[in-house]
Amino acid sequence: MRADAVRNRGLLIEVALDAFTHEKDATLGAIAKKAGVGIGTLYRHFPTREALIEAVYRTELEKLCDAAPELLKTHEPEAALREWMDRFIAYAATKRDLKDALQAVIALGLNPFEHSRAKMTEAVSSLLAPLGARTEPMDLMALLIGVAQNGDPAQAKRMLDLIMNGVLHDAAARTAPPAPAPR
Repeated sequence: MRADAVRNRGLLIEVALDAFTHEKDATLGAIAKKAGVGIGTLYRHFPTREALIEAVYRTELEKLCDAAPELLKTHEPEAALREWMDRFIAYAATKRDLKDALQAVIALGLNPFEHSRAKMTEAVSSLLAPLGARTEPMDLMALLIGVAQNGDPAQAKRMLDLIMNGVLHDAAARTAPPAPAPR
């Protein structure tokens, strides 16, 4: 794909994310105009509204999952996991804002979530491994989903602190030498 086509595609996804999360009835024409491209360019990349919605969702998912190895390169493992958990909460808010748009995709029989679980499991596993934690990735994901549904940012932070403490406790228990046998 040519550089300008890649740029246009990325710009369309960025503008569409904003439109779909803030405007209930955003039109493809308005999205193309705001992105500074013609409607033909939009349709070349995304033949249907649902294709654009699915691309927006997948792009956000990929950004989150691709952040895991990058965070591990630039942060200590504990800080990398915590930063990723914070990003997950932001991702979940975006996904919640896309709910109506995603429902239209699902109604057509498409499954935008098909590869989500595997990608998330891989990302979480890569973040847990350096800590030596035995925490099941999907258990951590379930906890994060619960936190993400909370509307109170201060409480969400406290809950993430609790989750982090649990993961670190698990890791410490795994690496701690066995207790001496009673005499």
